[in-house]
Amino acid sequence: MSAEHSEPDDKRRCVLVTGAASGIGLATAERLAAQGTRVLTVDRHQAEFCADLGEPAQREALVQRIQAATPKLDAVIAAAGISQGDAAQVIAVNYFGSTALLTALRPLLARGAAPRALVISSIASRMPVDAALIETCLSGDEAAARERAMRSRALPYASSKAALARWVRRTAVHADWAGAGILLNAVAPGTVETAMTQPMLDLPRGRAMLEQITPVAIGRFGRAEEIAALLAFLSSADNSYMLGQVVFADGGCDALQRGDAQW
Repeated sequence: MSAEHSEPDDKRRCVLVTGAASGIGLATAERLAAQGTRVLTVDRHQAEFCADLGEPAQREALVQRIQAATPKLDAVIAAAGISQGDAAQVIAVNYFGSTALLTALRPLLARGAAPRALVISSIASRMPVDAALIETCLSGDEAAARERAMRSRALPYASSKAALARWVRRTAVHADWAGAGILLNAVAPGTVETAMTQPMLDLPRGRAMLEQITPVAIGRFGRAEEIAALLAFLSSADNSYMLGQVVFADGGCDALQRGDAQW
């Protein structure tokens, strides 16, 4: 994915976007490319680098291919995620497909200019979760996390997104990240109209359920392009002071549900 530009590749900002074949990832990749950024895309299909981020071996091979393709990365936006299917795979893609990949690519980010790293959490991180599953994810034991996910009664999607938010909070301030000038943050969207959510939104009953569990103050659900605009800023050099934050882009859902009780 590219746009017309006058600068050579080694002068342009280089950003890797996962989940770039659809939804928020696609909208972000397109926005960055239109700005003249060199965008490296990752997805299972229809991307420059095709890989299943839920499979550790494919992740490792992906990192090697990226290392061969570029000497540095100025930003990584880990937007890949799934909400349906096998619980173990949800954890593997959503949590380890973001955190393990970012950790492996950190040396390339350290060589970048004004390096930035982003993951996609969710308003679902505020929903009921499996605390033990989250702790297992944070321990880095992927096999145990996958096993726990299969036994958990809590929704694996919500747990994976809560674990991502906590990983960002505890990792962003480390010397390897903040100390190396890499600003790590998360964006937590509310319900966004994408291919992942559309099947539910197309059903009156499904839309009503989403309106109940993720209410919005502005009268509509989000668009992928709106989240992409935020990700584009947070991954840019203009974001020079935000670190370890989980930014809710949810049409007011978090404010409606939690109010100011925790402030």
